[in-house]
Amino acid sequence: MAMAVALSVALALLLLVSSAGASYWSSGTATFYGGKDGSGTMGGACGYQNLYNAGYGVNNAALSQALFNDGASCGQCYTIMCDTGRSGWCKPGNSVTVTATNLCPPNYALASSGGGWCNPPRPHFDMSQPAWETIGIYRAGIIPVLYQRVRCSRQGGIRFSISGSRHFQLVLVTNVAGSGSIRSMSVKGTGTGWITLTRNWGAQWQSHSALVDQALSFTVTSTGGQTLSMNNVVPSWWEFGMTFTSNRQFDY
Repeated sequence: MAMAVALSVALALLLLVSSAGASYWSSGTATFYGGKDGSGTMGGACGYQNLYNAGYGVNNAALSQALFNDGASCGQCYTIMCDTGRSGWCKPGNSVTVTATNLCPPNYALASSGGGWCNPPRPHFDMSQPAWETIGIYRAGIIPVLYQRVRCSRQGGIRFSISGSRHFQLVLVTNVAGSGSIRSMSVKGTGTGWITLTRNWGAQWQSHSALVDQALSFTVTSTGGQTLSMNNVVPSWWEFGMTFTSNRQFDY
């Protein structure tokens, strides 16, 4: 009797875990772009430019508006697999983790013909071709997928690239682990107090202060809620166009 009760409890727990796992995945669709080597995915609406230099590589995707969140999703990671229950064009058992690096814009002109995959409110990933072909068969072109947002893993520290002019700076934040994306950040020069930056576009954050010829420190909060302070990560001799790597990285 005791064994029967124990088996019943174990079965109930297994069903509960299976149900929770199933609900963790969301349904969407996926296409590909950028050529067989993924070179056409460089650049994009997040501002990362060369994705290898930014720490992201070829496993990347452009997100539809439903996921892009006006650029706040830039740098986030998603594990994607083809939904074998809805398509025969899958590579069963395969999954791939991609970084959000671009926006897949809506195309309402194609909606009536069954296209316009990035039109809201559809969750859609326009993936690099190498990443897409990990989970789908080339001839399909578009496949149904299951996806979930996951923790990002990166090599090395968070990177800061500075562009702009003497009284207007853009700071591009790349190679972000943990949640992969930034909620807020501030900068402090050797001659200033802490200055709150605002998102300009994608992963670019802006300041209207005179920061030239000053060493720069940053306080950055991830969308996961972790805050890191990086003191004097940018030396006073910095110039526009330079990138500096910190020795700090997010866990979540």
